[in-house]
Amino acid sequence: MRAKLVAGNWKLNGSLAENQALLKAILPPLAFLKGADFAVCVPFPYLAQAQQALHGQKVALGAQDVCQFESGAYTGGVSAAMIADFDCRYAIVGHSERRSVFGDTDEIVAEKFAAVMKQGMTPILCVGETLAEREGGVTETVVARQLDAVVKRNGMAALGKSVIAYEPVWAIGTGRTATPEQAQAVHAYIRGRVAAADRLPILYGGSVKSANVAQLFAMADVDGGLIGGASLVAEEFVAICWAAAGTKDRVTV
Repeated sequence: MRAKLVAGNWKLNGSLAENQALLKAILPPLAFLKGADFAVCVPFPYLAQAQQALHGQKVALGAQDVCQFESGAYTGGVSAAMIADFDCRYAIVGHSERRSVFGDTDEIVAEKFAAVMKQGMTPILCVGETLAEREGGVTETVVARQLDAVVKRNGMAALGKSVIAYEPVWAIGTGRTATPEQAQAVHAYIRGRVAAADRLPILYGGSVKSANVAQLFAMADVDGGLIGGASLVAEEFVAICWAAAGTKDRVTV
């Protein structure tokens, strides 16, 4: 049976004071929680702060992106080796905002995936379709293309050692959420394309909140969530984590 994973993606949010308050609120309720794994993916400037706060805690540290290059004249780049220096366990690659806003192609995402793997960290590979692509009936074609680029560069075995996050672009930050059945269908399709995928964690991302998490996490192939806005609200994030662990008690933070 696959353990669920809940990873918070803080995106371009936070400050030293805000981060301290958020981590102080979420860590105690998760300290002894069993049955699921947890992580927060923070902006680069706050990796040191989060590393210190998370030392010895139940919550792992992750980065939101990585440069595909190891070193050199790439101003503004942050390499996988630099991220690994902060004891990061995860790094997100291929998030739709990196693809659409910053121009990451499937090939660049595959290179970033390789860079993360080389440093012994686990990539959280994001895949997903736009609203036009879903309405055009090409969701599986888009997801297959995104997966195949990573397989072509890194091999199927490497993909099987990652975490995949299905994030329908039309549900990110819009308040719209794929139905549990829609999410399950794409997750099942992904699992069917990856060899030896029985243990591959496939997360759902896209306006996940405490109000809909139970239905989403009840799906057979939904192994947790990549949580955006709700990860910035302590009570929401803790409630989602408790749902992943199968805890039904009232959450108080």
